[in-house]
Amino acid sequence: MLKGSIVALVTPFESDNEINIEKLKDLIDWHIENSTDGILVCGTTGESATLSHQEHKKIIQVAVEHAKKRIPIIAGCGSNSTKEALDLTRYAEKVGADYALIITPYYNKPSQEGLYQHFKTIADSVSIPIIMYNVPSRTGTNLLPDTVLNIYKDCSNVVGVKEASGCLDQITKIMTLVDEKFLLFSGSDEITLPILAVGGVGGISVVANIMPKDNHNLIKNFLEGNYTEAKKIQLYLYDMIKGLFIDTNPVPVKTSLGLMGMIETNLRLPLYKMSDINIEKITGLLKKYNLLTAI
Repeated sequence: MLKGSIVALVTPFESDNEINIEKLKDLIDWHIENSTDGILVCGTTGESATLSHQEHKKIIQVAVEHAKKRIPIIAGCGSNSTKEALDLTRYAEKVGADYALIITPYYNKPSQEGLYQHFKTIADSVSIPIIMYNVPSRTGTNLLPDTVLNIYKDCSNVVGVKEASGCLDQITKIMTLVDEKFLLFSGSDEITLPILAVGGVGGISVVANIMPKDNHNLIKNFLEGNYTEAKKIQLYLYDMIKGLFIDTNPVPVKTSLGLMGMIETNLRLPLYKMSDINIEKITGLLKKYNLLTAI
């Protein structure tokens, strides 16, 4: 069963904005060495919106081949076109990804029935395990608890949801509807602990990009019943988590990784480099958490 700290991995780019394949491999190795429990590629933090489909597939293939089953690879396969999302999901299954993460379609704002049909059409066409991804702030559409339940019970290979609505009431409601096999993942680092408390099994995380061991230990301690230690780590991480959202994700986390010397801080337009004031804030946080000397 997939659980623990799953990093929503950034996509490293060269100065000419081509994908830096060697840095991608280095990041995968670094996460394996630093206790990350799973790697998501081509998610929101991986700048999926500006990847071509060819690049998208290339990243999934490289991640699967380089990981060599040392760590689960979750392939971001979402699109606002069901046909395109299905194409990406079929490819992820073909090359051996362990799971597919599928975001609710963005911009076109489908109804709840449209969301149900979107996920069911994809799930009925593949056998790879699918995790739904709900992030209304990005998509303009909220995947409601009853729809989550209907998709889950009607699609045997839909195994859970990454919940980034930020609404604990909604997340709790989901868990009153589903069975004990359902996999709930936090998609909001600042409330990972409360999500674990209502039945979550892990988090698909931004902060894990720069603090993988801490995020792993937060979730591991909770799942093992060490609630006081888990609370301590959640509160310890809070300032850094909030700092990684002082600009649009993944701008701050890629800037942080650049300052840490792990990647070049290259972004694809329309994402743009942070202001000097925000860079100063991030640098201060990295110093506070001793991350500028950790690598």
